[in-house]
Amino acid sequence: MDREFSIEQRTVRVMADPGPTWGQLDGDEIVLQGGGRISQENARFLAPVTPSKIAAVHLTYRSRVDEYAAKVPPYPSFFLKPPTALNGHRRTLHRPKGTRFLNYEGELAVVIGKRMKGVPQAEVLDYVAGYTCANDVGLHDYRHADRGSMLRVKGQDGFLPMGPELVPAREFDPTSFTLRTSLNGDVVQEATADDLIWGVAYQLADLCRLITLEPGDVVLTGTPANSRPMEAGDTVAVEISGLGKLENSVEDWDVDLSEAGEVPQTSAQTLHVALAIPEDEAEQMVDEHAQGGT
Repeated sequence: MDREFSIEQRTVRVMADPGPTWGQLDGDEIVLQGGGRISQENARFLAPVTPSKIAAVHLTYRSRVDEYAAKVPPYPSFFLKPPTALNGHRRTLHRPKGTRFLNYEGELAVVIGKRMKGVPQAEVLDYVAGYTCANDVGLHDYRHADRGSMLRVKGQDGFLPMGPELVPAREFDPTSFTLRTSLNGDVVQEATADDLIWGVAYQLADLCRLITLEPGDVVLTGTPANSRPMEAGDTVAVEISGLGKLENSVEDWDVDLSEAGEVPQTSAQTLHVALAIPEDEAEQMVDEHAQGGT
């Protein structure tokens, strides 16, 4: 494991000959590390990170807690996503066959620069390499099976677009930003850093008490209210002030997830989380459907 991951300027990562390559945006082009240029239009963007692990948090924005009429948790609650969930700017989000509740979640992503273990809250931001936009996509047709681990809901391949650029930590203030998620051009999520129950520094200090965060690791810092399902043909964008705009499109995927294991279903938890329907109302809707109601 590298002792340090640092960037001196805004950086993208793309697929080029002979393989993944770092570079910088320059107008409509990308200047590749080591020489050469390609157009942004023709570029195959990759996530601008190569983490050993990705940590994410359940509820951190007051607006989301209020939306679910939930109690403010006393502390953050975390889960892990595999690196195979990573996806890039302008790449496709696949909605598996027979599923309906593929939700967007616009988030600020933190990329670790130096190994962190037991670092005090007052010092943790000095260990950050940079920041970028992320979409912590969730397939809530599996919510009945993954209320804690989130592996089926959040860990599937391509369920974490990040980018387009990784911005050096010195160029971004994690205590002062605005996050907006748009669906087909309409703003559907909006929040500022002031809406966070626990700021970025607190989240990092909490996490690194428990696990060692290595250079290049990613910490997702939560999403505000109004995460909702996407449909095939939709375009979703996550924009954070100072970090740029991450865009992705949604396509139906002809892959059947019902061959083995838990199968997708519309449970009360699906409706509660994907559509922010109160739990008792969601349970009633599922019961009525099971009894043949509409």
